[in-house]
Amino acid sequence: MEKNNFNTFSFQPVMEGVVDRLGFREPTDIQQQVIPSVLKGTSVIGQSRTGSGKTHAYLLPLFNEIDVSKRQVQFVITAPTRELATQIHDEVKKIIHYADKDQQWISKLLVGGTDKQKMVEKLKEPPHIIVGTPGRILDLVKEEAISIYSASSFVIDEADLMLDLGFINEVDQLLVRSRKDIQLMVFSATIPQRLQHFFDKYLENPLHVKVDDHFSPETMEHHLIERKHRDEADIIMEVSKTIQPYLAIIFTNGKTIADKLAASLQEKGLEVGIIHGGLAPRERKRVLKEIQNLRYQYVVATDLASRGIDIKGVSHIINAQLPKEEDFYIHRVGRTARAGLEGTAISIYHENDIRLIEQLEQKGLTFNYADVKNGEWQESKSWNERNLRNKPTTNLDKEAWKHVQKTKKVKPGYKKKMKKQQESIKRSMSKKEKYRK
Repeated sequence: MEKNNFNTFSFQPVMEGVVDRLGFREPTDIQQQVIPSVLKGTSVIGQSRTGSGKTHAYLLPLFNEIDVSKRQVQFVITAPTRELATQIHDEVKKIIHYADKDQQWISKLLVGGTDKQKMVEKLKEPPHIIVGTPGRILDLVKEEAISIYSASSFVIDEADLMLDLGFINEVDQLLVRSRKDIQLMVFSATIPQRLQHFFDKYLENPLHVKVDDHFSPETMEHHLIERKHRDEADIIMEVSKTIQPYLAIIFTNGKTIADKLAASLQEKGLEVGIIHGGLAPRERKRVLKEIQNLRYQYVVATDLASRGIDIKGVSHIINAQLPKEEDFYIHRVGRTARAGLEGTAISIYHENDIRLIEQLEQKGLTFNYADVKNGEWQESKSWNERNLRNKPTTNLDKEAWKHVQKTKKVKPGYKKKMKKQQESIKRSMSKKEKYRK
């Protein structure tokens, strides 16, 4: 199939009109490879980076196959968080809005944190499309408020996050209550080995599409700042003097660290929002609304925001701590430089992060080593230049350092003085070694 435009998919006229109104001209790589198979009813495992267009890779062909004359559930879309489910449903509503009025496509969003009884009332007439979190959908299926047995297609979005958050069991229970020949579509940025058992149970000869179109968007810059003895909040405050973000997400490794960093930045005068899984659903919803209304320029977040929540308009990513794995770095920086826009990732690192940095560089990522002082960027040496990694350290070097007198007060030039002292001790030790021989 030639990669030219959406006309090559032979959508029904109504869907061609929807695509046109959405402003889509060129299918992304994941759309190019997935859409034809979804139209044929083939089960699919789609793996691609965040922001690659995978949501419309399944929405467009599924809408194309809806039979309006049948008032029953025809496809089910599950997502691991209510925010992500809501964002997917927003795209569903947009497609319905752009379709001809006589189509009468009906969708329902089924997530927790909403009035369950009202939801049951609204489901008395079944929708064509269900979008929701697995727990709430399963709850309503068990109460017989809705049946999904009529559905011909079932989507699991962000499957790896679904696994991490422990919702794969609910998905399993939903599939047990579905048709045996249901078309299953699994989309994920990564495919952990632990998902293989699930795939073996439900997928027979699926199409596996893995798109490595860009390890990282070409429109993105990656900066590394060595932490040294400084506090992350102090470095971020210096960085804030040099950038004018539309919206910057500051990532931390955990909820407690996020709370502490946000409080520290607020004390220093920076107005920041905070978003992580430890917030109550109502509080999380309020913060997300404030972010969308551009109340904050900076938002402190955990990895929940890197995949489970789609925050639009992110111009900068700041890693207060680098994650432990490559994939998480990609998820984080994937929040910016989307849809052809430029983006900047600034990461604070220390010695423990060097292995991750090496892995990312081996994958082709280019880092700019820098520092920021008095509101200005300064060039800095890379970790291997600074630490002289290529020079082997002898046992004599190590022994000499043990005898160097450590100073309590750090004065300008103290490192040079200590090095000079070490060299002197080493020469003395070397002479003694020769004398012994």
